[in-house]
Amino acid sequence: MPQLQNSEREPLTKERKQGLAISAVIHLLLALLIILITFKVEIPEPTEEGLLVNFGFDETGDGLFEPAPEPATPPPPPPSAGEDGGEEALLTQDFEEAVEVKKKEPSPEELRKQAEARAAELKRREEAEAERRRVEQETAERLKREEEQRQIDRTKARVSGALSNKANTGTTGQSEGVAGGQGNQGVESGTEGVRTYGPGGGAGNSNISYNLGGRKHQSLPLPKYDIQNEGLVVVEVTVDRNGTVTKAVAGVQGSTTLDEYLLRVAREAALKAKFDSNQNAPVIQKGTITYNFKLR
Repeated sequence: MPQLQNSEREPLTKERKQGLAISAVIHLLLALLIILITFKVEIPEPTEEGLLVNFGFDETGDGLFEPAPEPATPPPPPPSAGEDGGEEALLTQDFEEAVEVKKKEPSPEELRKQAEARAAELKRREEAEAERRRVEQETAERLKREEEQRQIDRTKARVSGALSNKANTGTTGQSEGVAGGQGNQGVESGTEGVRTYGPGGGAGNSNISYNLGGRKHQSLPLPKYDIQNEGLVVVEVTVDRNGTVTKAVAGVQGSTTLDEYLLRVAREAALKAKFDSNQNAPVIQKGTITYNFKLR
């Protein structure tokens, strides 16, 4: 059959064009599917990389060459057989006895140090106890003085009220004393205005009076003071049979001032006082000496 010329080819109809388009689309889709399936590249997941460290046995070293490893220690040889050619029997024990540990005896130096430590601790406790007692005693004395000062203040207030109303001396119907009842308690040889009552008192001089159960005085030194302060200081004294003052406590009941300076000089003067000797008197006889401090 003769070949057809180009001019004699069949024209492209609408159906053929659609067929060619569909065929081209199908081939394109097949090509894309082949590419996606065939040329898929799997990306490997990242792996952890370690840091290489040189092999060695110690934390420190020096040099450029790796030393040869030390030879391995051979295992201990197995136990040798007995003389009879058999294996030695293994000894077993169900329990172990406790090893007795001998206590080390302390040396003389250690014993001395232990004794010194115990003595120091005992001394510290004694000092602490003495300090506690001293604080308690000082507190009790302070409270006692404060109470006495309050009593003195109340007494002053009562006396001031009585004197402001009417003079006390020589007035009919007035009383004075601490024993209770009507009357002017005291002794004829006493000093007017002194708050010490009872027999055995005396004036001494214009600033001193005393009360010692009938015993007379030989000397009553005046206290030396150079401050502008006034008031009565009553000192409780303890006198032996020879008339010597062995103890003096200043600021007892009857005092109108608790000034530390006046109490001190009054006590010093009372310790220097001297009374008559009396072998029939009590071994320890107590009395009072009253000092009247006035403004100069």
